[in-house]
Amino acid sequence: MEKVLIANRGEIALRILDACRERGLSAVAVFSEPEREAMHAREAAESVCIGPADPRRSYLSVPALIAACELTRADGLHPGYGFLSESADLAEICEAHDITFVGPSPEVLSRAGDKAVAKRMVKESGIPVLQGSEPIASTADLNGAADELGFPLLLKAAAGGGGRGIRVVRRREELAPAFTRAQEEALAAFGDRRVFLERFVPSPRHVEVQVLGDTYGNVVHWGTRDCTVQRRHQKLVEEAPAPGLEPELREKLSQTAVSAARALGYVGAGTVEFLIEGNHYYFIEINPRIQVEHPVSEVLVGRNLISEQLRIAQGEALDYRQRQVEFWGHAIECRINAEDPSRDFMPSSGKLYVRQLPGGMGVRVDSALYQGMPVLPYYDPLLAKVIAFGETREEARIRMFAALGRFQVTGVSTNRELLIEVVSHPNFAAGRVGTDFLERMS
Repeated sequence: MEKVLIANRGEIALRILDACRERGLSAVAVFSEPEREAMHAREAAESVCIGPADPRRSYLSVPALIAACELTRADGLHPGYGFLSESADLAEICEAHDITFVGPSPEVLSRAGDKAVAKRMVKESGIPVLQGSEPIASTADLNGAADELGFPLLLKAAAGGGGRGIRVVRRREELAPAFTRAQEEALAAFGDRRVFLERFVPSPRHVEVQVLGDTYGNVVHWGTRDCTVQRRHQKLVEEAPAPGLEPELREKLSQTAVSAARALGYVGAGTVEFLIEGNHYYFIEINPRIQVEHPVSEVLVGRNLISEQLRIAQGEALDYRQRQVEFWGHAIECRINAEDPSRDFMPSSGKLYVRQLPGGMGVRVDSALYQGMPVLPYYDPLLAKVIAFGETREEARIRMFAALGRFQVTGVSTNRELLIEVVSHPNFAAGRVGTDFLERMS
């Protein structure tokens, strides 16, 4: 693999571009028609327009991406996160065209990318999972599965990720309309309308483990992350390591994640996600791609996770084993989104102007912002990720508070003030959070 097509946009496209440079690889950016001036398109030595603003005709279009590879003679493709990053079809078509897909094989993506299939496989390995259904095709199957599970329950996209295609259903009369909405959202986000049911846990913690596997059977983990602070099942604040876990539980989660990756034959970077309910933990899914929150793990381990993805895709073995993975300090990430919390988190679009961005000791900002940038209504509202780190969680938290105060943009509404409120809240400072933290905070 010598030239990588970056099949994504925004800050993750820039991260992949930088990692390609570090590894001596050429890179090609793609963009939709209204994003000709986007930073990732301008910084890449080569860039290709792949279609109109509608992601279904650009970033979600397999023919457009493969055509871009052929046009530029790219022999690799990195999908980033979201869009087609979990698409077994894309990976299979890449394979047929002798294009290296930077991620798991089509077979592994079919198993891991389908949440219901992944749950079934790890359950057979003896790993505890939340009770749930197979993917549901009809209303009759929906009602039968709901009767078996009982209310409240979750509707989840089988090909989902990033909190898309998830609905809480508390009463039977909510079931059918929620089913339709979840299908529509799943189809728009992932090109796959299948959904399934899962038992709803009211106020758990959401903890995940970063894993890496190579083609030689080596699997390591990069420790735990806590992603409990969410709104509508979409993560807002992440931190590593997950605070407040007993050492025995932390070790059990890490080893279970490695076991789950081995059970799936996993190759590449992936995240094994769990719900913690009291002293019990349950596997919920494995995300077979890079995660938005991966920087907090990079800070702790001191390695570039996207470079590791490229290394594995080039057929190299991991040059370290688990005992050589050392962890330092604590890191917290906050997602700055273009949305208005006072208007039920309505997405905000317009022309963005940067007044000030944070920096300094223990602060990192991952973004693709530039002065006068149009914030478009067609894509995820993520503007930037602010990462603060220090020797202790409290040091990282204080640095995050200051960093958020210095993150100042105009032209669009953002959730900055809400994030400041979160990190300064006494319960967050004490690590007393559940997935309903925002509801209880207000």
